[in-house]
Amino acid sequence: MPSDPDRYRTFATTRWSLVTAASTDGDQARAALSELCELYWYPLYAFVRRQNIDADAASDLTQGFFARFIELESVRAARQERGRFRSYLLGAVKNFIANERQHARAAKRGGGRTILSFDPHDAESRYQREPAHDLTPEHVFERRWALMLIERSLDKVAEEMRSRGKAKEFDRLRPFLVADAGEDSYRAAARELALSEGAVKVLIHRLRRRFRENLRGAIAETVVSPADIDDEIRHLFECLAR
Repeated sequence: MPSDPDRYRTFATTRWSLVTAASTDGDQARAALSELCELYWYPLYAFVRRQNIDADAASDLTQGFFARFIELESVRAARQERGRFRSYLLGAVKNFIANERQHARAAKRGGGRTILSFDPHDAESRYQREPAHDLTPEHVFERRWALMLIERSLDKVAEEMRSRGKAKEFDRLRPFLVADAGEDSYRAAARELALSEGAVKVLIHRLRRRFRENLRGAIAETVVSPADIDDEIRHLFECLAR
């Protein structure tokens, strides 16, 4: 376990790393920008869709926003001192939509190029499964951002377990990583995995620790300081509780 100074030095090399890398040139920048787009495209689609914009128009606007974002190299305007990257991105898409409405232009951009490799039908299918209650577009964006970070963090743990030949164990224990469970659930998992109940609890404890580490790492990439990580995690779970 690294000491606090070690953790802060590690953080200094990873914080804002995706945004910083995407602001440079070359293959690394393209890969980082692609990862940012992959992380945020559906939360932004859901945000656009929640504003009484139909599915086709929301797909065009989302594609158009990212095309414009890449064309103008807008990621270079993001600054750590201005706060969280997701807030910057949400402000940018609001401005983009306002401009599109003001000028009454067709939203689809990019000269026929595919900017993002997302399936509009899949996006709409996912959106239709969103809760029907009256969340604001901003709350929908933040809720989907929170779920995306959790899913990506869980997927990283899954990859680690599969690389060790433990895919079956992870698939069975995955639900325990994000929710509490009663003793009966532990016993059932132990029987199915042919392990003792104690061994299952130890494995779940280790998986939860790796999940938390991955989640903190993902958040560290888009916040300004170490102190922001815990605030962001609290905010993340507040988003999911709404």
